[in-house]
Amino acid sequence: MNSFTVHFKFSQHFDFPPEAAYRWCTDYEPGDIKLQGNDGIRKVRWLNEDTVLLTDISFTGTKKKAKRKLVRLYPERLSWTNTRLSAEGRHSQFLYELVAEKNGSRLDFTGSMVFAGRKPTPAKLGMMAAELVEEDSTTWRNLAKAMARDLSS
Repeated sequence: MNSFTVHFKFSQHFDFPPEAAYRWCTDYEPGDIKLQGNDGIRKVRWLNEDTVLLTDISFTGTKKKAKRKLVRLYPERLSWTNTRLSAEGRHSQFLYELVAEKNGSRLDFTGSMVFAGRKPTPAKLGMMAAELVEEDSTTWRNLAKAMARDLSS
């Protein structure tokens, strides 16, 4: 079976120190999917203190989409990884790293999304990467707003 990977990255600023942002980002709860701006439910199953299995079920109209993810936390590095286990995007990996900034922190996101099929042209790969950046950065803008609400109070 042929497959190819689309690599993409972006950063998201938070108005909070990296340690506080890390705790907020990695305290996985069932309501998180709504904070991302999605309609759906999240199942959270902690395998141990630094490994969690997430099942996100999103609803779009009459369609239902499930994503299973294995998340490994690295609190000493203020980072975590997310490996896709579900059929769509299986073996895709995402790296999240928090970095201190003068007025808060920054999340540096690096994605490697695996697709089935033949590798497209460089132009098509660029378009796919841009779409993934838009989708995932929108999610993180929504999460930054939710973090501001939670941590400012």
